[in-house]
Amino acid sequence: MTREELIDKIRKVEALYSASGTTGESAAAAEALERLKNRLATAPEEKTEFRISLPDPWKRQLFLALARRHGLYPYRRARQRRTTIMVRDTPSHMNKVLWPEFTELAKLLNNYLEEATRDIISRAVHGDLSEAEENNALPDGINEHNP
Repeated sequence: MTREELIDKIRKVEALYSASGTTGESAAAAEALERLKNRLATAPEEKTEFRISLPDPWKRQLFLALARRHGLYPYRRARQRRTTIMVRDTPSHMNKVLWPEFTELAKLLNNYLEEATRDIISRAVHGDLSEAEENNALPDGINEHNP
């Protein structure tokens, strides 16, 4: 039985379960549903080709390392940009393991890089790292191209 057939059967049993009138029918439908879900969990899942675009070089390096750690082979097709990563993985592994792990680690990496950048700039260039104020009127003698 294919994965799609199992999913279809689960939907039918769930419909039967929700429409059943007696306790016996409900219990039988619930047991059948549980058996089908167990079979679905053990059924082999086909790999899908995922296309991921990561313009940030730090996040791209992180994703490549994670994919390789999970035994995957990241690649690019001819004429694809360097920011594009192709990987073949099962949807459940990608959505439940690899991508959540990547997003969590990417947040940590981003926070670290932001903190390091702010520290270096404030110590080596200037301590005031506040954003520029919005001011539509330029002071005399200053134009947009020549401060």
